[in-house]
Order: sequence, then C-alpha cells, then structure tokens
Amino acid sequence: MSNTRSNPHPQPSERGGERPAYQGAPANALPLTASEDRQWATVAHFGGILGFIPSLIIYLVFRYRGPFTAQESKEALNFTLPPTLIALAAWLLSFIPVIGGFFAIVNALLWVAIAVSSMIAGIEVNRGRPYRYRWNLRRIP
Repeated sequence: MSNTRSNPHPQPSERGGERPAYQGAPANALPLTASEDRQWATVAHFGGILGFIPSLIIYLVFRYRGPFTAQESKEALNFTLPPTLIALAAWLLSFIPVIGGFFAIVNALLWVAIAVSSMIAGIEVNRGRPYRYRWNLRRIP
C-alpha cells in the first residue's frame, strides 16, 4: 500500500486546462421582490427599537432597490434620528449627581416611546400599508 493520496483539488496543469474565470455578483444589485421590499421596510421600522442606525443602514443599502423600502426606511430614519440623539444626550446628563435621576427618567421614557411607535409602524408596514408617524420632522428628503 502506498502512502500517497490523490489530490482532491488538482492544479490547472494537472486538469489539463486553464482555471475558469471568476464570475462574481453583478455590479448592480437586483431590485427587491414585492415580499422582500415589504420585509426590509418592516425591519427598518422594527429597528427603531435600537435607535436610528438600523433604518439608516437599510436606507443606504436598499433605497434604490425597492420603492417601498426607500419610502419606509426614510420615514423610520426621520422619526428615530432626533429622539435617539436626545436620548443619548439625556443618558450623558444622567451622570450629573443632582439632576441625573430626572434625565434618566427622560431617557427611559424616550426609549419606550420610540419602541412603541416603531412596533406599531412595523406591524402596519408588514401588512403592506405605508405608515406615517404622527410626530416626524421629515428632514431627510
């Protein structure tokens, strides 16, 4: 018996030809299907529980691939950006000894309001209906 094993991945010279050219993904991403469009729009709203970062990422990645996702992720981003920044400021101010408790409560109430609003919006968008937040600055065109 021989100790030599055959190579499961032979070199091009051993196969008798050239390596095939690499065929990667197309440069332009394909448009989203209707169900994917609704799915990413829903995730953009549900992501509001974590702040504005999920809706920002979804908006930047999918805005040209699906019209519903572009519309709803922009709506979610416009809604979550200001309260997230205010909540961050309130969190930082909560470390001040005398008035910190007040800002901690403000921070908690902001996150609850964002979470509840995001859940309501996500449920509506998942049903295929566009959602408009009642209090939204709509600064991002």
